[in-house]
Amino acid sequence: MENTHKFTVNFETFAWGALFILWGIMEMFKFLPKGTGALGIGLILISLNIARAITKQPISGFTTTIGIFALLAGGLEIVSPYLHFAFDIPVFAILLLVLGMILLGGALKKK
Repeated sequence: MENTHKFTVNFETFAWGALFILWGIMEMFKFLPKGTGALGIGLILISLNIARAITKQPISGFTTTIGIFALLAGGLEIVSPYLHFAFDIPVFAILLLVLGMILLGGALKKK
């Protein structure tokens, strides 16, 4: 008789664990550049959906969108001192507004 165990992975649990670890690292090491946390969140969320896609699980459009926005926000925060803008760009606020409009548009479209 063959003894096989089906191994299922709950990627969301791994992602939550990684997010809490990142949060702890960001709290412990205050010297990390501004935007590192957002960049890390983006990488975690994008990795979550890549793992889901590889294992043929349904991916989440919401976490993919949040991950892309977080990558953009974090990346822009990190490189903004080198871009020498004449003004401060509220990247995170703009991304939140865009995300809110996308969510509202999607909800209205479904009706």
